[in-house]
Amino acid sequence: MTLRQYLILMSLGTLICWAAWVVIINTFDPNTAGILGLLFFYVSLFLALVGTFSVIVFLIRRVIIKNDEVIFRHVRRTLRQSIVVSTLIIFVLFLLQKQLLTWWNLALVLILFFAIEGIVFTSRKYNNQDYVR
Repeated sequence: MTLRQYLILMSLGTLICWAAWVVIINTFDPNTAGILGLLFFYVSLFLALVGTFSVIVFLIRRVIIKNDEVIFRHVRRTLRQSIVVSTLIIFVLFLLQKQLLTWWNLALVLILFFAIEGIVFTSRKYNNQDYVR
């Protein structure tokens, strides 16, 4: 798959996820939808956010930061970071829905997600693997 095909498919999938999220917002009542309606809401929003962040951040990196690195390493890194940020947003929204979001909970969640990104995903072993053959 070429980079152009990836960006087109990711953008198309993202638009479909945003459309699905808008349909869910307009169709389901959160008070009566039950767990299935909330699951559709969170999953469609998560996928839409992942696609949006990954495409936009990749394009920004590609235009502003012109490295000699392999392009698909940028794609992998951007996709990983967009998944982490989207998970953070969904988790904060879930805490907000359950009325459990306070400033210290938010601080702990941010510390946890930064630790995950900093320790697990950017470890020396993870960065030294050659994903592009």
